[in-house]
Amino acid sequence: MRLFRRLLSLLILAALLGGGGLAWLALSPVRLNASPLDFQVQPGSSARAAARQMVEAGIDLNPWAFEALARASRSAAALKAGSYEVEQGITLWALLQKLTRGDVSQSELAIIEGWNFRQLRDKLNAHPDLRHDGAGLSDRELLQRIGAAESHPEGLFFPDTYLFSKQSSDLDLLARAYRAMQKRLQAEWAARDPGLPLQHPYQALILASIVEKETGRAADRPHIAAVFVNRLRQGMLLQTDPTVIYGMGERFDGNLRRQDLLTDTPYNTYTRGGLPPTPIAMPGQAALQAALHPAASPALYFVARGDGSSHFSSSLDEHNRAVNKYQRGGR
Repeated sequence: MRLFRRLLSLLILAALLGGGGLAWLALSPVRLNASPLDFQVQPGSSARAAARQMVEAGIDLNPWAFEALARASRSAAALKAGSYEVEQGITLWALLQKLTRGDVSQSELAIIEGWNFRQLRDKLNAHPDLRHDGAGLSDRELLQRIGAAESHPEGLFFPDTYLFSKQSSDLDLLARAYRAMQKRLQAEWAARDPGLPLQHPYQALILASIVEKETGRAADRPHIAAVFVNRLRQGMLLQTDPTVIYGMGERFDGNLRRQDLLTDTPYNTYTRGGLPPTPIAMPGQAALQAALHPAASPALYFVARGDGSSHFSSSLDEHNRAVNKYQRGGR
């Protein structure tokens, strides 16, 4: 069957090329310096330029033959830029078809729920398959380059696994993640529960980021969101540790002390009312849904049980008993 396909390809090529010499050359394997071998075809490359780039990458081919084959098969204008991977045994014809189809090699980067933007930038800068166009930019410059209207980057990028052609720009990946977050945030905002104490989608994003950081068990998200929504409605302080930690930045050493809770920053929800000025992390879809569809609950407090779940209370007395039971070992 393989021999039949090879002969059929040869006949088609011979018909296209008007002779057998170039056809036989087209179906002969090219030599590679390594296998697999990665190479890049730059945007706007002609067949001759693409052949030169492949030779420089370690593919032992005749640039004239590749260009002649591309022109004779009417493929010269159809070559697609991108990053490609080939293995030993590939023929000149198969190589041309690969570039014509745009059969690029891909890599991936996972953006994790709860990451902050500094963590995301670190991952982008360390990824070997990305082109680091944003590495030297400030956060504000980076947002301008991807077309974001916001002035602070935190929370603006949707957590997901993103596939990309190798040597794509990190700015392109960030732009995709930004658009993904805008799409999901606007959809959830349009379908939000009535009567929420939120004035615009950005406030929902802030609340969702807090829910993301406070959640130990997925099923608790709507209940945690309900606590914060109820507190906002009643004008109570949110008093959530993750916002304090975010406001401390690199000063946080892993231990949150009483003095930290008393030290005022724009993100200290023990000293300032309402939501903090920006998100504190990147919330996932479930956190967005919880923030805009909180549980129907009167709870105003919660405390970690120690197994990843939380105990919810609607009064301070009940909350204090839960704290004594789950965090102080009381009975």
